Amino acid sequence: MDHLNAFVPGERCTIPGAAGGPLADLSFAVKDLIDVANWPTGGGNPDWARAHPVPERSAWVVQRLLDAGARIIGKTATDEVSLGILGENPFTGTPLNPAAPDRVPGGSSSGSASAVAGGACDFALGTDTGGSVRVPASFCGLFGLRPTHGRLNFRGITVQAPSSDTVGWLARDATTFARVGQVLFDETLPEMLPRTLLIASDAFAFADPAVAEALSPMVNRLADLIGTRRDETLAPQGLSVWKEAQRCLQSSESWRTFAPWVDRYNPRLQFSVARNLALAAQISDGERARAALMRLEARARLRMLLPPDTILCLPTTPFPAPMRGLSISDLALPRERITCLACVGGLTGSPQVNLPGARVDGAPVGLSLVGAPGTDTTLLAVANAFGESY
Repeated sequence: MDHLNAFVPGERCTIPGAAGGPLADLSFAVKDLIDVANWPTGGGNPDWARAHPVPERSAWVVQRLLDAGARIIGKTATDEVSLGILGENPFTGTPLNPAAPDRVPGGSSSGSASAVAGGACDFALGTDTGGSVRVPASFCGLFGLRPTHGRLNFRGITVQAPSSDTVGWLARDATTFARVGQVLFDETLPEMLPRTLLIASDAFAFADPAVAEALSPMVNRLADLIGTRRDETLAPQGLSVWKEAQRCLQSSESWRTFAPWVDRYNPRLQFSVARNLALAAQISDGERARAALMRLEARARLRMLLPPDTILCLPTTPFPAPMRGLSISDLALPRERITCLACVGGLTGSPQVNLPGARVDGAPVGLSLVGAPGTDTTLLAVANAFGESY
C-alpha cells in the first residue's frame, strides 16, 4: 500500500468496527480533514495539527460507519485544508492515480480515491465543497457521491465553506457504494427508478469532444434504464457564470474560515493556496451579493428541471486527469474548466453521483447524475442498477 502514497505519513490509524454490523466485512479510509478519536487531524498542511488539538471523539460519519461494523485502515492524504482540485500537495507528495499512474488523482480527496482505486480498502470518506469527491472519482474511475447539502451531519469535519461543505464517499463497485449509503442515510434504496433522464447539452458541449463521445454509450445505457430522455440546457446564463458565482461564495467563506488561523500561526502554505486566500480576502460585499442572487437563479433552474421522477446527467469533468507535475500556469485554465462543471453541486446544494465506465486516451472519465435535493438514495439506486447492467 505504501507505493500509493495515499496515507498520511507515520503510524497507520487502524480501528476495528463493531462486531456483526451490516458493514462488518468492509474496510474504509478517512480523509485527513475528518476527525478520528485520539488521532490528529493533519489537514494536509504541516502547521494545521499544531493549531488544533487531537480530537477526543470521532466525526459523526466515522462513528456511524464504525458502529455499522466497518473497520478503519488509515487516514488519507488531502490537498491543503481542502483548497485544491487536482490532488498535488508539495508537503506530502501526490498520491498515485492507480487507474492512470502518469496523471494526477484529483482532489482534494486525493488519498481517499487513490486508496480505493488501488485496492487498499473497500471505500473511503472524502469531503466535497467544490468537487473534491466527484473530481477524483472521475479521474480514478470510481463511484463517488456528493450528498444533498446538509443531509449528512458534518460534525467533526474541518470546515471550508459552510454553505457548500458536504461529506461523501468513494467505492470501486456499485454494491458497496449503495451499502454505505443505506447505512449513512438510514434508508433502503427505492425500488422504482426515475422515469425521465435529462441530458445537459451545454455541459456535454463544454467537455472535450473525445469525452462526450466516450460517455455517449453510458448515456445510452442510462437512458435504457430510465425510459424517457430529453436534451436540456443546464445553465442558461452560462456555465462560466455559474462557476464565478460559486467561486465568489466559496472563496469568501474559505477566507473567513481560515483567516484566524493564518493570522495567529502564519502557517506554511503552497503558493496557489496562499494566492487564492489572498484574492479571496479582497472579495467585496457587492460581489458576494451578486453571487448570492446567481445561486438563487441556479437553484430555481434545478427546481424547474428536476420535478419528481427526473434526473439529469452531465460529464463530471471536461477531460480526464491532467499529467502529474505540470506547472501552476499550465494548470490554470484546466482548473477553471473543471470547476465550470463541478460548480453545480455547491451552487445548488443538489446531490450528485459520479458513475465510472468511460476512458479517453486510456484514462478514466466519469458521468454525473444530479437529482433534486433529498433524492440521494434515488441516485444510489440508479448507480446500483447501472453497475448491475455492465
